[in-house]
Amino acid sequence: MTFAFPKTCGASPRMTHSSSPAVSEIPRSLFMSAKVPETQEVVAHIDGGSRGNPGPAAFGVIVHDAEGARLASFSKFLGHATNNVAEYQGLLAALSYALERHYPRVKVVSDSELLTRQINGQYKVKNPDLKILYERAKTLIRQFDSFTIKHVLREHNREADRLANEALDAAEGKKVPYPAGPEAAVPLRARATYRHGVLTLHATLPLAEGEEVSVEIRRRK
Repeated sequence: MTFAFPKTCGASPRMTHSSSPAVSEIPRSLFMSAKVPETQEVVAHIDGGSRGNPGPAAFGVIVHDAEGARLASFSKFLGHATNNVAEYQGLLAALSYALERHYPRVKVVSDSELLTRQINGQYKVKNPDLKILYERAKTLIRQFDSFTIKHVLREHNREADRLANEALDAAEGKKVPYPAGPEAAVPLRARATYRHGVLTLHATLPLAEGEEVSVEIRRRK
């Protein structure tokens, strides 16, 4: 898909730059470490694209647990790349996140029909750059107990699309404001452990640096 120029708003994304968009490593700093996952399955919404195709490119990823609680959201500016390269980079980032946290089962949701059909074996991968990313993705996928990927329409993948666009806006020096619409009222959920007066979250929340929030604590049964 080709991104439209600046749209929507949301919390400032984390962003790192890479000089080699064809094969981009995802920094560990994007992910909060967790030794033992409290959920066995995660669902990752991914999106990627470029303005120009090829042109400035980025991806966005939203990760939920099986019950729908958000575990993490992250994005990355890739430099100059095509839509399809950006889509694959989003997939690789989601897979790397799940492996880092030892989640055995992963479901990926994407609005890229090409990506989903190639990963599912319905389309052949002919482009040399995509072939490299495809092989790397398949290597990561083989490390899960269960993996599925499905195609959805763009309107069902808006959050990941928003993150990718914010990464592009930030790279271009555009201001990315805090969420101001109905999306801002949606509560974020995360598990945490209290020890020695400190409440430690088990997941990364999509909050801007310095943003103030209200916290409601519920004890788990």
